[in-house]
Amino acid sequence: MSALKINFMVFTSAEGCCQDVGKSLTRPSELVMTRSFKMSRRSVLGGLTGLAAVSAVPLVTSKAFASETQVEAPHIHSCADWGARPVGDMPVVNQAPNKIICHHTAFPNTDDHSLEYAFQNSREIQDLHIDQNGWPDSGQHFTNSQGGHITEGRFGSLGALQDGTYMIQGAHVVGQNSEAIGIENDGSYHDGAQPSEAQWNSLINLCAYICAQYGIPSSEIYGHMDFNETQCPGVIHERLPELREAVQGVLDG
Repeated sequence: MSALKINFMVFTSAEGCCQDVGKSLTRPSELVMTRSFKMSRRSVLGGLTGLAAVSAVPLVTSKAFASETQVEAPHIHSCADWGARPVGDMPVVNQAPNKIICHHTAFPNTDDHSLEYAFQNSREIQDLHIDQNGWPDSGQHFTNSQGGHITEGRFGSLGALQDGTYMIQGAHVVGQNSEAIGIENDGSYHDGAQPSEAQWNSLINLCAYICAQYGIPSSEIYGHMDFNETQCPGVIHERLPELREAVQGVLDG
């Protein structure tokens, strides 16, 4: 299989700061992870940066929604569903997030929209973040596959969302990890490609549910490039006004 030339992000520090680079990328079966610049398919995720220091605080166990708006929950596959590696407890932020930040993985788009592929993708992200970045788990809270399958990213994120009163500290945007829910949209959208209809619709539904659960206004949906120097999330950033309007439509019922 021939290599595909794309731009992607390379992590350059423990804080997750990154730079845009052009490299030839091949599929996972053609790559071997080493101590050099040869990495697996998910070793250079453009949509994820940063670990903000936050102390763990006790979990809130009572069920309380931050918003009176009721939105049907999309089907979100848990870490157990996709076979996540065991991890310890993630740091808890004892308050609701105030925004959503969208990312893209900046890797080749695929015609494989299966649930199996979405699960494989989630495992590869976790392997990268633990083995390559040295993080305790996946950095993003949720992952949205090109087929529109939503998976829990960082362990505990799904339970926190269902509770609606607290969040798990993420590792996806420098300076925002204890304030923002990070959604990783699989695919490469910085060169003009568009998300599939299934992926776009699932992003709308996921954002609407997060907004309803946490009381986040639809106007508080952003892209990674709004906070850090990056091309992420590509064309999704250009479509943020459309996304906010669609999410508000769901919230309005």
